[in-house]
Amino acid sequence: MSGRRRFGGEWQTRRLGNHLRFLRHGSFPRSYLVPNGEVGGGVKYLHYGDIHTSDRVHLDPTATALPTLAKDHARRLDRLSDGDLVFVDASEDIGGVGKSIEIIGSEGHQLVSGLHTIAVRFNKAVLADGFKAYLQFCPRFRDHLRRLAAGTKVYATNRVHIATAELRVPSLPEQRAIAAVLMDVDVLIGSLEALIAKKRAIKRAAMQQLLTGRTRLPGFDGEWGTMRLGECVQIRGDRVSSSKASGDTLCVELEDIEQATGRLIRRGLASSVSAKYSFETGDVLFGRLRPYLRKWWHADRPGVCSTEIWPLTSDPLKADSRFIYWLIRADTLYEAAQVSYGTHMPRADWKVVSEVPVPRPPIPEQRAIAAVLTDMDAEVEKLERRLAKTRAVKQGMMQQLLTGSIRLPIPDAIAESGPVQ
Repeated sequence: MSGRRRFGGEWQTRRLGNHLRFLRHGSFPRSYLVPNGEVGGGVKYLHYGDIHTSDRVHLDPTATALPTLAKDHARRLDRLSDGDLVFVDASEDIGGVGKSIEIIGSEGHQLVSGLHTIAVRFNKAVLADGFKAYLQFCPRFRDHLRRLAAGTKVYATNRVHIATAELRVPSLPEQRAIAAVLMDVDVLIGSLEALIAKKRAIKRAAMQQLLTGRTRLPGFDGEWGTMRLGECVQIRGDRVSSSKASGDTLCVELEDIEQATGRLIRRGLASSVSAKYSFETGDVLFGRLRPYLRKWWHADRPGVCSTEIWPLTSDPLKADSRFIYWLIRADTLYEAAQVSYGTHMPRADWKVVSEVPVPRPPIPEQRAIAAVLTDMDAEVEKLERRLAKTRAVKQGMMQQLLTGSIRLPIPDAIAESGPVQ
């Protein structure tokens, strides 16, 4: 790879307004649309919200569920075709300025752009199909749009902003090579996202089956008993003052726990502690404020936590702490925890939660169930780390490739055809 010739030649500065045509778009709100084209033979309609919520930079109407607009309403709107780029014209945050999506696979489909979008058709002799999707990540273009964005509640982009942008671009062959590399990474990201979604669904199904006894692990049989949560779990209500917490004591606040994953995303130190609860390794931390009922953590070391968190300790003769942790993750306590007291920030009432009936399989089976679910969770977390790393790699690649800091090797098919400028 290192011995192959790389693309050369200077990148050309192009004023985008000299090489584009703006397309007529619609302004119909959601109330005019048929969700996902469920009935009728309408025209597929690309709403700005569908761009904002998409993680993709290319849109294939064959593979994407889109609402439809009646043909009578769409008769004066330009149909989108491959290579057209559709921008959102408004964003609630600066990071969404310039967000866009390039159309691919449009043959055989009638597709129009809609409310709060700007649809652009570029000269294909200047900007190659596939490459246009990544314009939004070119630092010069992105910074130009952000500098011009205006508004109080939203950041706005308009046609003038796009047309006045000046962009350094490589030759068409190099654009296509850059797009091909980045699209390959996007495919990998998409496959990882799909695999993670599948693994999560499998884990949810396993939780529903294993934690209720509908499915039993090999080697276990017999009827399960039940018990009240308060029979096997208690709140470890030991308060700790600042004078009793050393500077390296782990301190957990509600904001340190990731919603609905059971992961500690920050490990603060109790250098300055007011009134806190102490907890020990194996305790289950459960957020008791109503907005945070799906925040829990199985402690892997002792520390102190906010008094808005219950540190729950299990009776080892009646319940395995990891089994209790998975019961909580399965929302076994959720309905009871919503019975709250307080008006400003409602809190769960332990008297109510402690009465919740929970299953009581034998301790060995509890441990086996918890081990299976923990292994499945670890598998998902490993894939998520790989996904995050892949996304970071893509960001680095775009920074280098879209500025010309790194030039790609010339593909063999192009190199054999002659010099590349």
